[in-house]
Amino acid sequence: MGEDKEKRTLTYLERLKQKAISQENYGGEVKAEEAKMEVRDCPECGAGRAFRRGLTACAYCGFKFMNTRLTDGVHIKKENNS
Repeated sequence: MGEDKEKRTLTYLERLKQKAISQENYGGEVKAEEAKMEVRDCPECGAGRAFRRGLTACAYCGFKFMNTRLTDGVHIKKENNS
């Protein structure tokens, strides 16, 4: 009788369970890391803003974090192109 249990085929549900247990993540192993937030405070008024690349001026007081000067390009002109 012990031999009959070894030769028994798996049911559909049992095969699904085995696949679910043995499957790997699509993008590879997930790395656990602590949550973080990059914040940049305005040196003029102290307003906190989430840091983004290209943040040039404070939305509250107008302090300029970086001075940028537009030049004429192929598709972009010196004026505001928005």
